Order: sequence, then structure tokens, then C-alpha cells
Amino acid sequence: MAVTYESIKVCKQSGARLGRVHTPHGVIDTPVFMPVGTQATVKAMTPEELKEIEAKIILSNTYHLYLRPGHKLIEKAGGLHKFMNWDRAILTDSGGFQVFSLGDLRKITEEGVEFRSHLDGSKHFISPEKAIEIQNSLGSDIMMVFDECVPYPAEHSYVKNSLERTTRWAKRCKDAHRKPDQQALFGIIQGGMYKDLREQSAKEIIELDFPGYAVGGLSVGEPKSLMYEVLDYTTPWMPADKPRYLMGVGTPDCLIEGVIRGIDMFDCVLPTRIARNGTAMTSVGKVVIKNAQYVEDFLPLDPNCQCYTCKNYSRAYLRHLYKAQEILSARLVTYHNLYFLIDVMKQVREAIKKDRLLDFRKEFFQKYGYEQ
Repeated sequence: MAVTYESIKVCKQSGARLGRVHTPHGVIDTPVFMPVGTQATVKAMTPEELKEIEAKIILSNTYHLYLRPGHKLIEKAGGLHKFMNWDRAILTDSGGFQVFSLGDLRKITEEGVEFRSHLDGSKHFISPEKAIEIQNSLGSDIMMVFDECVPYPAEHSYVKNSLERTTRWAKRCKDAHRKPDQQALFGIIQGGMYKDLREQSAKEIIELDFPGYAVGGLSVGEPKSLMYEVLDYTTPWMPADKPRYLMGVGTPDCLIEGVIRGIDMFDCVLPTRIARNGTAMTSVGKVVIKNAQYVEDFLPLDPNCQCYTCKNYSRAYLRHLYKAQEILSARLVTYHNLYFLIDVMKQVREAIKKDRLLDFRKEFFQKYGYEQ
């Protein structure tokens, strides 16, 4: 198989997993946070900077790369790794979430989804087979099946029909996959917020025997407590010898809570997006750098952080850059936010190793200002 999971340890205190995911482009220590490079670039970051902060895997987006510059062009360039000068692992999502978030611009049928491009309004059609063809052309290490991501809230009957279609589409994706020895195809468990439907979806998707599994359809507007509840009863159905991926989650509290519930992999645009809006994640909570209180604050963004930004620049300077609409503002705060989350996951792995993840959560939440 192109991708395999190696279990190293289970935390005695929390039941969280420490492991490694082996891919054609390197080994990834898990639990791991994956920066998102939607358009074949992690916004404001160079590949060299991603390596400096020890990112081992990034995520790119099938929908966006299909529309621009086109998967055939990327294939001609030698694949996504070569095209973007990134020699570590890449996960591509199937485009399902982006297509379904188009709302009135798309129409779902059993065959696939017809939609209008958000760029120019042109008509397109993505089927499970097409989603796999695009990802095969991109050459990512981990590909995702084409699924239907249901909104929250949604009726039981709608979610049931949707997850059953997702299962049928997953079979079609597996049948269409032409490079299983070079690229791993992960299944996605759906089922909304309903325990019986999550169980049904987990059983159906796991029966198809993928090399890894994702929990989809969470972080779509539901309360965090409900997301944790869904994870509590979903992860026990997932195989212990394969990677478990929670899609679209990236706040420190959700990462830690997800790990405690048995998740290995996470991704989210949040750290890069809020950086461009002048917000930093720090060891003592959020710092909104555009606020007036930082005009004469010559301390680092986070005095406890060892990243390039915190070693070299003050909050006052970063505020000045933001107010002056300088590109460097987004670059420096993005660098810090990604470093911070990758470092949090490093601390989480260390806490698992020492059988003290619940203690770590308590200490971290107190400093960050989260409620226990």
C-alpha cells in the first residue's frame, strides 16, 4: 500500500494514539496538523518556510486546482509536488465540500454534481470518477473519495439518503482509482449528528477496506460539544491499524479534544485566514494585533514562542504593518500561527509519550483561557 499506519503508543491517561503515517514522500509523526495549501500554495508561505516550521504534510484542493490551472497542466508539469516545489507529503481533498458549499450554483444527482464555477460562472460536472481522475493527475500521496457533505442542521431522512449515496460514490471512487500503489485513497464517514447514521456509514465505508478513514461533515456550524459527542461514538468503530483524519478542524482546543478521542490527522484554513485578518494564536490566547493596545507594545507576539516572527519582531511593528496594509504583516503572522499549531501538536505527542495528555489539556486550557 502507498500509505500505512504504524502504532507507537496509546496514552494510559487519555487513550490517545501516538503513531507514524508512512507515505511515498516521507514519514509523518502523528497526531499532526496539516497546513492548507488550497491553490498549490500555503498562503503567504514558501515551501522552505514550511520546512523550517517542520510541516511534514500539507493539503491541497481538487476543486480549485481543477478550475485553475487545471489538473492536466499540473500533470504535464510532473505532478503537484514538482509543480509547487514541495517534496514532502500532500493530501488532496476530493472537492466535495467546496462543490456542496456552492449552494444554488450546484445540482446533485446520483451520477455526480453539476455546478457553476465561482470564478466565471462556467458549467462543470464532477462525478466520483472525475474526482479520482483529477487527483490521479495531481499525484498526491493521499486522495479523498468524493462525498456529499451535509449541512447542519439536517433531517434524519436527508442525512440517511446522503450517506448511502456517499457509500455508493466511495465504491465508484475505489473502482476508478488507477494508482493504488502510488497514492492512497481514504474513505469518508458521514452521517451528520445522528449516532445510528454514523454507525451505518462507518460500517459501510470500512467494509470497502480503504488504507485510511476520515470523519467528514463536522465543524459545519454545530456546537463543539456536539462535535465531540459525535467523535466519541464514531472513532471506536474505526480500525486501530489505519490513520484517522478529522476534516476541517484547526483551533487548539478542538485539536487536543480530537486527539483525546482517537484522531491522528487534522487540517484547517483557520490559522492562515485569521493571520491575514490580523489575529494571532498565542500560548495565552488570541492576540488581535490590529487593536490599539499594541501601538507601543514592543514585546514579541508570543513571549513563549521560538518562531522567526517572535524572535525578531514586536507587536507594535506587526500592528504597524497591518495598519499600513503591508504584505509582510500576513507573512509574519501566518508563519507564527502555523508554527504555533505545529508546535502544539509536538507538545501533544510528547504528552502522549509521557501518559499525561489530560494533564497537558488542563494546563493548556488554563493558559489559553478556554473553559474546562
